[in-house]
Amino acid sequence: MSDTTIGGDRSAIDEADALGQPGKSWNFADRQWLAVLVLLVALVVLFSATQDNFASTANWRTLMSSSAILWVASIGLTFAFIVGGFDLSIGANLALSGFVLAWLYTDIGFPIGLAIVATVLFGFSIGALANGVLIGRYQVSFFIVTLGTLSLFRGIVNQVSDTKSKPVANVWTDHLAFSDVVGIPVPVIVSVVITAVAFYVLRYTYLGRDIYASGGNPAAAALAGIRVQRTTIIVFGIVGACAAIAGVMQAARIGAASPQVGNTTIFDAAAAVLLGGTSFRGGSGGVIGTALGVLLLSVVANGLAISGLASAWQQMITGAIVIGAAVIDRIQPRS
Repeated sequence: MSDTTIGGDRSAIDEADALGQPGKSWNFADRQWLAVLVLLVALVVLFSATQDNFASTANWRTLMSSSAILWVASIGLTFAFIVGGFDLSIGANLALSGFVLAWLYTDIGFPIGLAIVATVLFGFSIGALANGVLIGRYQVSFFIVTLGTLSLFRGIVNQVSDTKSKPVANVWTDHLAFSDVVGIPVPVIVSVVITAVAFYVLRYTYLGRDIYASGGNPAAAALAGIRVQRTTIIVFGIVGACAAIAGVMQAARIGAASPQVGNTTIFDAAAAVLLGGTSFRGGSGGVIGTALGVLLLSVVANGLAISGLASAWQQMITGAIVIGAAVIDRIQPRS
């Protein structure tokens, strides 16, 4: 992989900010995730003051544990946004990965640890080969490709499941879903670790820097020696792997692989990524903002649920947040 980027100089990239993105030390994405952080704190204070159970330890454990699945899936989608793409199939990949785990563990008899690793590798493979190759190598529109794989993966799930859940019962999956380490739920620890790894990759590796360059200006990146096609394939593999990890976590949480899961994952994940300051247009953003976006959405949903607001209103509010984030992304100045 070339050591050069656009203009043949990595010095601007080496001055990456705390989000792990190249460029100026204080840009729109920074301001947006800071605004999300302020809003998050304000909502926590508001709900704590108005809802008796919101600030309880039990509620926060539930809130954080339940947000972990969306958190992991959103981290993967952040990579797709930064490279200038999108992946409509992550929810279907999540559901399919749950059945792969159940098949490997329950039917084939793999040890649960090996089954989990194989499931994540499966997610990476179908993300890279089914989406990444078509988008990166053959330049097919990411919308068309991932819309197709969304339907393909959903069809496979419905066929192999006969629309029925398949149990995944194991002490280790129970630990993954419900245990604590020093008082912190394991799903939250998994999410934080994945976020930290993603942050490191985006900020400190040539792969991360090439992802930003490929998303910012793919033609110039290619002229500078960056292998844009390979970078795109790897990115969609990462998206698939994160969806598979989320699928494993989901199966562990409900004790089964279910064909009903993941239907709204793409909407919530896209909202979280956009709220965190990562642009649809590629080349900017980062995973710290995405994590804050997930927490904001989770706090809103949890606070509204405790207040007794009907689920239809919760969906409308989430939809309004998605639209608002998309409009902000559209009108923001391109750095």
